[in-house]
Amino acid sequence: MNFYVDAWKKFATFGGRSRRKEFWFFLLINGAIGYLLGLITGSLGMAGMIIQAVFGLAILVPAIAVSIRRLHDIGKSGWWVFINCVPLIGSIWFIVLVAKDSVPGKNQWGNCPK
Repeated sequence: MNFYVDAWKKFATFGGRSRRKEFWFFLLINGAIGYLLGLITGSLGMAGMIIQAVFGLAILVPAIAVSIRRLHDIGKSGWWVFINCVPLIGSIWFIVLVAKDSVPGKNQWGNCPK
């Protein structure tokens, strides 16, 4: 759970590095919250959609930030986050990238967070 809290503490920090655990905990917990929010607000009509949109906007910048820091951890530029714009193949390639182990030692974005 500390990894999730750490990601929120650095919600707008695009520099530095993030471990796999921080990245995956952030995505999985927010995905579960979004799913449960959808179940709860599904019957509320437009009000439910507004609540879901607010949640989505609230996690947008932190999700991009943790993704960029994760890419930095494997030695890639944060610009690689845009590979997600390529339908299907881009998302698969992004998952392959962020699943890689950290580059040991120091790289241009800082020390290894392990």
